[in-house]
Amino acid sequence: MSPQILEIFLFSDDVIMHVACNCTGESSVEVKTKADSIDISEHPHDDKPRPYLCTACDKRFTSRHGLKYHKLTHSDGNLYSCTQCEKRFSSQPCLQIHMNVHSSKYQCTECGKCFSCNSNLAIHRRIHSGERPFECSVCSKRFTQAAHLVVHSRIHSGEKPYKCHMCDKAFSDSRNLNAHMRDHMGEKRYKCHTCDKAFSQSGNLKTHMRVHTANKPYKCSLCNKSFSVSSSLQRHKRHVHSNRRPYHCPYCGKTFKANSDLKCHVCIHTGAKPYSCKHCSERFTQRIQLKSHLLKSHNEGTWSTCHICHKKFIYRSNLSTHVRRHKGVKPYICSECPKRFCTAGELKVHLSVHLDYKQYCCYFCDKWFQYKDTIKKHFKKCSAVHGFSVI
Repeated sequence: MSPQILEIFLFSDDVIMHVACNCTGESSVEVKTKADSIDISEHPHDDKPRPYLCTACDKRFTSRHGLKYHKLTHSDGNLYSCTQCEKRFSSQPCLQIHMNVHSSKYQCTECGKCFSCNSNLAIHRRIHSGERPFECSVCSKRFTQAAHLVVHSRIHSGEKPYKCHMCDKAFSDSRNLNAHMRDHMGEKRYKCHTCDKAFSQSGNLKTHMRVHTANKPYKCSLCNKSFSVSSSLQRHKRHVHSNRRPYHCPYCGKTFKANSDLKCHVCIHTGAKPYSCKHCSERFTQRIQLKSHLLKSHNEGTWSTCHICHKKFIYRSNLSTHVRRHKGVKPYICSECPKRFCTAGELKVHLSVHLDYKQYCCYFCDKWFQYKDTIKKHFKKCSAVHGFSVI
């Protein structure tokens, strides 16, 4: 019997939902996803008519069975419980597909992570291989999935089609809206059994559990440093091992390695404070400032505390660096001399001593400097001499 070709979808979650709603028995099924196609121009994400409206949350769907399945999320219709975790499902086939996550049927040989279907495993393998076949035509950023490129493209267009009906927030990705709605409802159903911390998304709980297990499956091929999430590995490669700075400030021309750094910098010029406290009227230019405010002023969140001197940190990564200093651990070794350093940044600064490379130039007097701190001090004095003030 030849395999049946099913409807084509953009997200693998849509495939799972479709199978759960339409397949009641076992059959030989071959599933094609749009994420496997290089040319995403054939598959626009939002051009399809969505005539089926959910009256509970205003979300729209392309098919009646999609709306029917979605409505179960607003009721107590999730009757089928997973015996391995706390997830509940609206149908037996959906639960059966999910159970593959707890088996080794679709398991990554690199990091041991398990998936519900082979297509999800194939996409995941691109993280380890470095394959990113989908490229943004505006900024050349590359992605492992076509769906991620579609969502990313909205950064350039400014499109945010998913709006919260309880506040003015809008999102470029429907999954971000769903997570946001759970915050409104105060719903945090995914609980850590080790420290009782709760999360609104199962993925956040999985990432958090690596704090307790010390599991860091994502390894840097250049320095062997390991990370608990793939995004941290990508950020590490950009900041530590790459000199590429594709993001330019439209006000002063300063360049940045990450778009998040540029966004933070632009707020200096515009005076924008996009991060607001939900408890008071305070607003902040950076997310870390808001997080610090919530911890200090409203006792919301969890401090990362040093077990040696009890100093508190907002981010666990800062605590890890701090503990290394206590223990005298210096994993970063200079290739030119015997000196060792606690952080990659300290090693990078030190290496310029051997290179005698002066990469910072004063705009006013064309004098060159080796260190960023040195040129900052010089620039303040030099700009004042020429009648300018530095922000």
